[in-house]
Amino acid sequence: MPDTRAVAPLLLSWYDRHHRSFPWRVPPAEGQRGLRAQPYHVWLSEVMLQQTTVQAVMPYFERFRTLWPRVEDLAAAETEDVMKAWAGLGYYARARNLKKCAEAVARDHGGRFPDTEEGLRALPGIGDYTAAAVAAIAFDRPSAVVDGNVERVVSRLFRVEESLPAAKREFRALTASITPKERPGDFAQAMMDLGSTICTPRRPVCALCPLNGHCLAYRTGAEIETYPRKAPKKEKPVRRGAAFVARAADGAIFLRRRIDSGLLGGMSEVPSTAWSARTDGATEADAAPFAADWQPCGSVTHVFTHFSLELTVFAADGLEAIRRNDGWWEPATSLSGAALPTVMKKAIALAFPQALAS
Repeated sequence: MPDTRAVAPLLLSWYDRHHRSFPWRVPPAEGQRGLRAQPYHVWLSEVMLQQTTVQAVMPYFERFRTLWPRVEDLAAAETEDVMKAWAGLGYYARARNLKKCAEAVARDHGGRFPDTEEGLRALPGIGDYTAAAVAAIAFDRPSAVVDGNVERVVSRLFRVEESLPAAKREFRALTASITPKERPGDFAQAMMDLGSTICTPRRPVCALCPLNGHCLAYRTGAEIETYPRKAPKKEKPVRRGAAFVARAADGAIFLRRRIDSGLLGGMSEVPSTAWSARTDGATEADAAPFAADWQPCGSVTHVFTHFSLELTVFAADGLEAIRRNDGWWEPATSLSGAALPTVMKKAIALAFPQALAS
């Protein structure tokens, strides 16, 4: 068993020298002088970082911070504008919950985030992980913050043999056992940094790890890359459907808005058939939303969390932009800024390669 009392001092000393710099973070030296990260920034970054890389998140974080500097500004924003700003980041339920949470903070808490895990969990869209992260990093609460990086570090440090996802409860308990009462926010970020830069999934740099003297996987000569243990993955099903890309004579593309609930809820799309994570949609031209000279132009594939989607794409060009109640014609000049998920951008690009270039 590692010396749990030694872990935090070693890791915090390493973090003081090797921490990564992000716009939502406060450097450890400033933190020790009493400066705290803004709860709004911590919350925003943590929501964006769920199942998304830091490199992908950085420009989105800066965009949101510029457009809506305070949580009250985000709360007052139009939902369509928020979805447009989020477009391309994926997992769109996060954007809808982001808006709902901002509204709750502004309406029910005077623009101030609750400073406890319990209070944070009561907000829309905030689960155990995000509540712990905001509580620790923004309010210095000794909360056990456990993301994928932390799971990897803990699984190797304690050589946990139970497989994910069953091991999650054990990972949380073990993380709590090494989380210090002093500087818990820095400790949480140090664990994340260690998992991202040293204790990586492949080829971990154990010789440079500040915890290698206490790591059971390292000390016992275990095959470190096999931790955390994982149950065999189920093969993702492939769903199929069709997408119909209609372009008017002036270059406008016909779009419609998906319903707020469900996959890609509230986002814009070119008309597509009724595919879902569980069912296929029609794949033929006779499923088109209106009559036109629809021409097949291939297919696009997109991978979602639980399934892969293959859309057969049909295109119709040079149409008259007749007013319709089921959608609108998006001008070519504003198409690239529309709230289009990646799979719809793929369909448009296949039908009309230059359409999104503006």
